[in-house]
Amino acid sequence: MPTFAAYDGTELAYHEHGDGAASQPLVCVPGGPMHDSRYLGDLGGLAVLRPLIMFDPRGTGASGVPSDLSSYRCDRLVDDLEALREHLGLDRFDLLAHSAGTNLALLYAARYPQRIDRLVLVTPSAAALGLMVTAATRLSIAELRSGEPWFAAAFAALQAIVAGGGDDWEAIAPFAYGRWDAAAQAHRAADERHRNDEAAAVFAADGAFDPESTRAALAGLRAPALLVAGEVDLNSPPAMVEEMASALPVADVVVQAGAAHFPWLDDAAAFTATVDRFLSTAVQGASDSSVQVAAGR
Repeated sequence: MPTFAAYDGTELAYHEHGDGAASQPLVCVPGGPMHDSRYLGDLGGLAVLRPLIMFDPRGTGASGVPSDLSSYRCDRLVDDLEALREHLGLDRFDLLAHSAGTNLALLYAARYPQRIDRLVLVTPSAAALGLMVTAATRLSIAELRSGEPWFAAAFAALQAIVAGGGDDWEAIAPFAYGRWDAAAQAHRAADERHRNDEAAAVFAADGAFDPESTRAALAGLRAPALLVAGEVDLNSPPAMVEEMASALPVADVVVQAGAAHFPWLDDAAAFTATVDRFLSTAVQGASDSSVQVAAGR
């Protein structure tokens, strides 16, 4: 397992999947916030199509714990991602991030726009841009799942949570997956074991985000971006993802049909085809703004 030194000497780790000589590697940042990269797997088989560099943020997975815990703040993690680029010897690179990790990707792109070739944001969080999702929107998306056998109990728990009087997060877990089958349940069961809660509490601390400055910096980003939304994702509803895309000069949004927060699990073929097509053609063919729907089961 390769490691490298961060700016403060913390030893950071990453995992390699796929054939490193096949094409330019895709650096992948996990969400959580502050999960290690294990839950990403090989992104539904994407590693067959191109090499993946799976980054474990400081304090997670195989990476070391820093002496300064305030370095878990998202804006300070940008320096770790830059150290990884330097370690890999890449002048420019393709960057994929999932969920809360997309905030780190956006801050990196704002600070180092010249280093990004292509940017892939999967079911993104938009705290770095100051975007919020209303309770009404989450409930409306949830109601699309009303035919599921687990819906009644999960929806009641969701109503209590958005009203501020509930905390049964396990009860709403099925909403995070397009299919609440054995694979999804196993993925969920492993989820909390890969998150550093202490680090997560610092990730979005005061000062982490400055949406106005980030938007202004991103206006100069020339790299094309792909934003993948799940049709039934409560965390990152398609409408919010489309609004997020408007902050990026060159961006396409793909809404994966039937998918929730982990689209590579919900339909691996649809997800990998979408991402690979973008990575293969985006520099030549991206448009200023478009929304597409990817087929799903």
